[in-house]
Amino acid sequence: MTAKTLALTILLLAPLSLFGAENAPLRWITLPGPPVQVNGLPWYSENGGDLFRLPAQLKDTFRPPVWDLAKDPSGGRIRFRTNSSVVAIRLEYPKPPDMANMHAFGETGVDLYADGVYRGTAIATRDAQPGKTLEHTYFQDQPRLDREITLYLPLYMPVKVLGIGLDPDAQVRPAKPFAAATPLVFYGTSITQGGCASRPGMSYQAILGRMLNLDFVNLGFSGNGRGEPELAHAVANINALCYVLDFAQNNPTVESLAQVYAPFLDVLRTAHPETPVLVITPIYAAHESWSRDARLEGMRELIRREAARRIAAGDRHIEIVEGTDLLGPSRGDGLVDGTHPNDLGFQWMAEGLAGRLAKMLGLPDER
Repeated sequence: MTAKTLALTILLLAPLSLFGAENAPLRWITLPGPPVQVNGLPWYSENGGDLFRLPAQLKDTFRPPVWDLAKDPSGGRIRFRTNSSVVAIRLEYPKPPDMANMHAFGETGVDLYADGVYRGTAIATRDAQPGKTLEHTYFQDQPRLDREITLYLPLYMPVKVLGIGLDPDAQVRPAKPFAAATPLVFYGTSITQGGCASRPGMSYQAILGRMLNLDFVNLGFSGNGRGEPELAHAVANINALCYVLDFAQNNPTVESLAQVYAPFLDVLRTAHPETPVLVITPIYAAHESWSRDARLEGMRELIRREAARRIAAGDRHIEIVEGTDLLGPSRGDGLVDGTHPNDLGFQWMAEGLAGRLAKMLGLPDER
C-alpha cells in the first residue's frame, strides 16, 4: 500500500471511528441506589422510590389538591460526582406541559448543573404520556474530568427518572457534603413551590442552596399552603436546620390565617423547641402599586404580632423577615403575573434570605 493510499484509508475510516465513539452504548444507572443521592424528598425511601414530597401512606389524610401537588417533586435533586464525558437522562412524564404562566422548562424541566454551573434542561414534549420514554443528552464528548452533578427535578409536573446515562467505564462517587447535616425546610404557597421560575434551578430555594451549600426541602403547595394541622405535623416530622414559613396568601382572609398560624407554630415548637424558625410576611403584589390591600397588610401585621408575642415569651429561635424587603414596591420587574416572582424576583429573594440565614445559623456567607 502506498503512502497516498494509506492516508486516504485513514481519512475514510476516521469518521467511522468517531461515529462509533459518539454512539457507544451508555451505562444506565437506575434509582435508587448509592452512590447516587436523592435529596430534598424526605420520604423517598418510604415511598418506594416514587418522587413524592409527602408520605404516600398518609395521602388520605391530606386534602386531595395537596396530595396531587405533592406528586410534583419540586426541590428534589439527584446528586453525584462523575468523570463521565457524557451525561444523559431517561424520563417518563404523565402528560404534556399545560400551564398558562409557566412554560415547559419551568413546569416540567429537569435541570443539570455541573460544578454549580447550569448546563441544560430536559422537558416534557407535546406528546408526553404514561409509558413514553424521553431521552435527553445534557452533554457529550467532554474531557474526562471529575464533576459535581446536580439534577433539579420539576417544579410542577410528576416525573419518573428511568435512568441516568454515563460512559460505561465512568467513575461514580457520592456528591460532596453539604455545609450542614440537616436541610432547610420550606412550607408555603405557589411562590414556595417555584411559581414562576423559568426552570427548577431558579427557584429561590435552589439559588439559596447553591449560595450557602445547604440541602433543602420544598413543601410549597400552589394555592393550597393554608397551614392545616396535617401539614404542620408533616413539616414537624422532618428534622430541620431551620423551618421557613411563608403560607399566608393562600388563606382567603386574615381571620382564616389567624385560625391556623399560631397552632402551626405550636406543632413545630412542641416537636422542635429550639430549632430556628424564620417567618416571612407576604411579598409585594403589583396591584398594591395602585391601592392599599387590607388583606395582605392584615396578614403581615398578624405574622409580626405572632412572632413578637413568642419572642416576648422567651422564644429565642424565631425571627421574622419582611417579604417586602425581599421583593418590594421598587422591584415590580421581579414579578411575572403581578403575584409570582420570575427568575429576577427569586434571585432577589434568595439574596435577601442568604445573609439572614447565614447569620441566624452561624454559617459562612460565601456569596
